[in-house]
Amino acid sequence: MPRRRRAALLLVALSALTACSAGPSNRPVIAVHGEGDQTRAATPTGPREVPPLESYRSTLAWSPCTEQTRARMGPSAPAGGGEYECARLTVTLDAPSRPGRGNLGMALLRVGTGASALAVVGDPDGEPGTLKAARLAAALPPAVLSTFTLIGVDRRGTGRSDGVQCVPEGARVDVVESDPASPSHDELLEAIGRASQECVLDLENRLPAVDSWRTAADLERLRDALGTPHLNAIGIGDGSRVLTLYASRYPDRVGRMVFDGAPDPTVDVPGVAEARAVAAEATFTEFGEDCAIRSCPLGADAAKRFTALLSALRTKPLRGADLDLTPGTATTAVLVGLADRARWPALAEAIAAAEGGDAAPLTGFALPLVLDDEDGLALFDPGFVIGCNDTTTRIPPESVAGLVESWRDKYPLFGAWHARRLLLCGPFPVPQPEPVPALTSAPPVLVVTTANDPVTPQGGSERAAQALPAGVVVGWQGSGHGALGRSSCAAQAVEEFLVNGRAPAGGTVCPP
Repeated sequence: MPRRRRAALLLVALSALTACSAGPSNRPVIAVHGEGDQTRAATPTGPREVPPLESYRSTLAWSPCTEQTRARMGPSAPAGGGEYECARLTVTLDAPSRPGRGNLGMALLRVGTGASALAVVGDPDGEPGTLKAARLAAALPPAVLSTFTLIGVDRRGTGRSDGVQCVPEGARVDVVESDPASPSHDELLEAIGRASQECVLDLENRLPAVDSWRTAADLERLRDALGTPHLNAIGIGDGSRVLTLYASRYPDRVGRMVFDGAPDPTVDVPGVAEARAVAAEATFTEFGEDCAIRSCPLGADAAKRFTALLSALRTKPLRGADLDLTPGTATTAVLVGLADRARWPALAEAIAAAEGGDAAPLTGFALPLVLDDEDGLALFDPGFVIGCNDTTTRIPPESVAGLVESWRDKYPLFGAWHARRLLLCGPFPVPQPEPVPALTSAPPVLVVTTANDPVTPQGGSERAAQALPAGVVVGWQGSGHGALGRSSCAAQAVEEFLVNGRAPAGGTVCPP
C-alpha cells in the first residue's frame, strides 16, 4: 500500500477514535487563518439602520448562459425569469494546513435588470444557488428584479463551483437504501466508513476547507468583486447560517438580508435532528390532508398507505437500474418530496405507483442524491462533507441506537430515519473550531418561516431570528422548505423590505 494512502487511512482511524470523546456541539467550523480575514474594530451594539441601496460595478467576466441554465433546470424550468449570464470567481481555499493559500473557482449566475446586487445562497445538499436564483427570478415580484440583479452563488463544494465528488457511488446507494427499521447499524456504518475514507484520500488538504465559515469569506470576496460597500443577500435554509457567519465576521458590510428558513442556533445536533423529525411528521400530515382534498391516488389515509408500502418493501424491495426501492429509499424520497410543495401531486402518484410495483417515479425523487448529474456531482457529497465540517459533534453508535428506539415510537414515519442520520459524521475527521465572533450589532434581518418545514422547522427559524440583533419574523402558514416563490404575502413583505428598506411588524402571519 502506498505511503500516502496508509497515512490517510490512519487519519480516518484516529478521527473515529477522537470522535467517541467529542462532546455535543452545534458550533460551525471556524478556523480563521486565511487572507482577507478581518480584525474586527470595536462596533456599537444593538440594531442599526437599514443600509441604503448602492449600485454595483462588477469586475467579473460575464457571458450568456440562458440555454445552458434552462437545460440544467430541466422540465421544471420556469416560463419566465429573463436572460441569464454566468461567471466564475476565484476565492482562497484557506485550508487549515495551508492558511491563506490555494484557490477555488466559484460559479455565479446573474439575472435581473436592477442596479443593486442581491446574492442568493442555498443549502449544501439542495439545488445549487445559481439555479435557485434563476427560479426566484421568475417568482419574486417584478419590483425586486427591476431594483436588484440576483447573483446566484454555487457555494464552495456545490454545483458548478469546484465541488466535492469523493463518496463512491456504491456508498451513497448503501446509505440511501439502508432500512431505518433495521435492528443492526453495521451495514450503514460500513458504508459511512467508506464514504469518509475516500473523501479523506481524494480531497486531502481540501477536505477541511469545505465548510460554511470559509463560504462566508467567499461572499466577502464576491462583495468586493461586485464593487458594492454592503452585501445584500437571500439565504435559503442553511444558506442563512452562512449569512449569519458573514454578519459575525464582517458586521459593517451587512446590507439588506432575508433568511427564507434558518437553522436553529440554540440546540445541539441531536436536537436539530429531532426537530426535523417532528416537522416531517407534521408536514406529512398536511400532505395527507392535501391528498384527501384533491382526491389523490392515496385516498383519505396517506400515512396508512405509506406505512403499508414500507412494510411491503421490507419483505420484497423493488429492483431498479441505479437504486433499489427499499424502505430507506422510499423514506428518503418522501422527505425530498415533502420539502417541495409543488411536487406533492407527483409524490402522491409516485407512492401509488410503487404500491403497484413501479419503483421509478418514487426512486426518481432520491436519485439526485446518489447519481452524478450534469453539474458533475451528486447532492449527497457536498451535504455530507459540509455538514460534518460544520460541527464537532460525533454521536457514538450505542447512543444512536437508543435514539432510534425512542424516536421510532414518538415519530413513527421519520423518527428512526433521522436518528440514524446522526451516524453519518462518526468516522469523519473532527474539525478544530475557534470561537465565532459575537454578532452584537446589525441592521434588521427579515426571517421568513414556514409552519411545516421539514428542513428548517419554524420554531428553530424563529429562535434564529431572536438570536439576531434585529431579527424580524414573517410566518407563512404553509408547508414545504421555504416560502419564497410560494407565498405572495411573504413575497410582498420581502419586496417592501428589500426595495424600500421597510421591515414589517414582527410576528406578521401570512395565510397558507
